Amino acid sequence: MRILAVCLVSIPFLVACGQTWNDPYPAGDAGRNILYSAFTDRPKHLDPAQSYTEDEIAFTAQIYEPPLQYHYLKRPYQLIPATVESLPHPRYYDAQGRRLADDAPVEAIAESVYELKLKSGIRYQMHPAFAVDKDGQPLYMGKNMADGRQKISDFAHTGSRELIADDYIYQIKRLAHPRLHSPIFGMMADKIVGLKALGDALGKAAKTLPSDEWLDLDAYPLSGVEKVDRYTWRIRIKGKYPQFLYWLAMPFFAPVPREADRFYAQPGMAAKNLTLDWWPVGSGPFTLSENDPNRRMVLARNPNFHGQAYPCEGEPGDAEAGLLDDCGQQLPFIEAAVFTREKEAIPYWNKFLQGYFDASGISSDSFDQAVRISVGGDVALTDEMQAKGIRLLTSIKSSTFYMGFNMLDPVVGGLSSRSTRLRQAISIAVDQEEFISIFSNGRGIAAQGVLPPGIFGYEEGEAGINPLVYDWVDGKPKRKSIEVARQLMVAAGYGNGRDEQTGEPLVINLDTTGGGMGEKSRLDWLTRQFAKIDVQLVVRATDFNRFQDKVRKGNVQLYYLGWNADYPDPENFFFLLDGNESKVATGGENASNYANPAFDRLFAKMKNMDNSPERLEIIRQMNRIVQHDAPWVFGLHPKSYTLGHRWLKNRKPSDVGNNILKYQRIDAADRAAARLAWNRPLLWPLLIGSAIVLLAAVPGYLAFRRRERDAAIK
Repeated sequence: MRILAVCLVSIPFLVACGQTWNDPYPAGDAGRNILYSAFTDRPKHLDPAQSYTEDEIAFTAQIYEPPLQYHYLKRPYQLIPATVESLPHPRYYDAQGRRLADDAPVEAIAESVYELKLKSGIRYQMHPAFAVDKDGQPLYMGKNMADGRQKISDFAHTGSRELIADDYIYQIKRLAHPRLHSPIFGMMADKIVGLKALGDALGKAAKTLPSDEWLDLDAYPLSGVEKVDRYTWRIRIKGKYPQFLYWLAMPFFAPVPREADRFYAQPGMAAKNLTLDWWPVGSGPFTLSENDPNRRMVLARNPNFHGQAYPCEGEPGDAEAGLLDDCGQQLPFIEAAVFTREKEAIPYWNKFLQGYFDASGISSDSFDQAVRISVGGDVALTDEMQAKGIRLLTSIKSSTFYMGFNMLDPVVGGLSSRSTRLRQAISIAVDQEEFISIFSNGRGIAAQGVLPPGIFGYEEGEAGINPLVYDWVDGKPKRKSIEVARQLMVAAGYGNGRDEQTGEPLVINLDTTGGGMGEKSRLDWLTRQFAKIDVQLVVRATDFNRFQDKVRKGNVQLYYLGWNADYPDPENFFFLLDGNESKVATGGENASNYANPAFDRLFAKMKNMDNSPERLEIIRQMNRIVQHDAPWVFGLHPKSYTLGHRWLKNRKPSDVGNNILKYQRIDAADRAAARLAWNRPLLWPLLIGSAIVLLAAVPGYLAFRRRERDAAIK
């Protein structure tokens, strides 16, 4: 009976707890204007000189402010000022230092000079690195600064100052710092005048200092970067390199104040994770207020943010989607963003459905619950999702995935007609449309060439198809029949999958790693694709480091890789097939070691051109060459499916613009109401359980009463 009493008494208390009894967030945050999201992999670097992954830029892009940014709504992507007054227009000079016209031939340009001028009045976030004493000296500088302190909030005093040109110059120098190993140093050393020489000088200096001693970058000049005045600086670039503007929109070129670098370099700081890599210092709309990458990370609104206005222009359809409703309003809208680490997809998904995450991707396990696809291929949300007011956002990512041939291999490589026909046959046989349907839930489009949609030079329709693999039938591309592939195999001397010269069966090796394409089901599917043209595929699985080593040394025949756009320009994709970027010969990004002199000449001409009809024609020629040579089996451009709750406003997919948090807005009242409605405790299981306990207890209770009665009679 005592058990029953406990069950019955607990019911009113459970009800009294409120319907959001399963809320994972502190009660004090209820109703606050906070955006809730999740991350799966912990960020390794938050230092802008080192950070280069999507997991990291989700945070760094909200904290740091490079000079430029992308317009949030316009497509194709358009650069606009962030902290500078206007987009810099390069001035060109010849080898004798004479100014050239804007339309000067590329070969005549020895240097391009970019001059940038900051807006005045921009200030950094509050930080102890800026705290000073009554004499204006750094307050936290000296011995034992890290003692008893585990996080930045443990420092009692903070300060701030104005953003100046010196801060941007200091960060460019940091790219050459030998202890930081910036992933773009090699590339920028080939572009920025004097950066390689600075790297050499810093490398020599670092060898003479203890590993934990600060290297003062102000003591080392950088000839290619000049301070003009407090707000203005110039950057000299070798030759013509119009893509440099895109780099100026990345955190690599965001400002880092000398004070912060000096503050974190003090003894004992690194051991406590008191570093720029853990606690960033920026002027952006948000600051990192909590950093526990194994559990959660919190971005708080920066009260010193200089402010920006929500855009009033976009592309067709934006107004109808409500994306212009906040035109002219001051950014950011939200007061904080809480990111919870969710290692597994199912808990992430369930919390989204409960309203505890404001947006979510769609895993394969949850796809059918979220989306339905009609016979005609149209995509729509399921009734369950629509009933909750959830919205589906889709976009083709500026990415490409491909299966590459090692062009140095004696069987699949080279530009002979035999090996070229073999690669063309394989390109037809591997049915990308089937792969997308089976393994990606239809989330992607088959690639016709190197460029994804949204990049200058990508063409839709009949003009854009790969004519070696597709025919244009009834207004859409149709993959050539397997019989065409078999005919190519015969022409290549591999009829019925055997070498006509030796009689040996054709065996091709694919090197791969464990995840992604390395999953058994995908490899089984791929083996069947090759079997359609009687080719035996042997899969050689290995760990990632070993795989990279084999690709670097050219010890592969086939491999799988992908590329996400660093910036929206065709050069950023075509360089993956530039002969000068050969992985084996130069250590570049051309993992196929493809080298066609005609393609290389066109690439050299195209890469530094401004977008124009002439550039488009060159891109068409380049496409035709690589489609014919088939150094890749062109795979797919993934399609992003993102779900957002109705209370999440102003959300638009962006592949290259990453500072998107400041534009988003939350209707906190609507969210709170939805959470109450969607998370009411189910009391009937408890009532039924209580009834079962009651029924089970009755016989024992009656027996107990009989024993008491019998004892009383005696």
